[in-house]
Amino acid sequence: MKRGSLPDKIDKIEPKQRHGLVVVITGNGKGKTTSALGMALRACGHGLRVCIVQFMKGDLYAGEWDGVKKMDCDIELVATGKGFCGIQGNPYPWEEHRANAQDAIDLIHEKMASRKYDILILDEINNALKLKLVDLEQVLEILRSKPTLMHLVLTGRDAHPEVIAAADTVSEVREIKHAYRKDIEPQPGIDY
Repeated sequence: MKRGSLPDKIDKIEPKQRHGLVVVITGNGKGKTTSALGMALRACGHGLRVCIVQFMKGDLYAGEWDGVKKMDCDIELVATGKGFCGIQGNPYPWEEHRANAQDAIDLIHEKMASRKYDILILDEINNALKLKLVDLEQVLEILRSKPTLMHLVLTGRDAHPEVIAAADTVSEVREIKHAYRKDIEPQPGIDY
């Protein structure tokens, strides 16, 4: 095998029983959305269909928008937000953020009902819940009503304890050090 290449023959393993998982990626460190996007990339390799609904992103460019378009994968990405509510000089009122988040909840129910997707990523939904843009009961209803074999991935800081309790897998991304604490601006391809 050449350096940097993949093996010619790779055995694929299949689970004895498929099970749709609920995965929560939370914490105050960098990499929650990036981890979910990695799952989308991995799912692409398995020929799975993915939908990503972004709750907070939508007012500033994010590299994943064009990155997903360049991939030859069945990944739909929908940015429903108006940016991060209440930070980074975001000009939109809370009511407008809430209206967009409520539209995203309706969209998620449509996507689940369509049975078109194997994985549904709810990017920054934990933040939306913490900011009361969505209600706890709405998020728990999504978890209860997901199709049996669909995987749900919920990202964002401050995951609610009831969401954590309902999940199959929970990962916490912890900040140890971050460049912005040294007054280094966010960098394309790394931070957005």
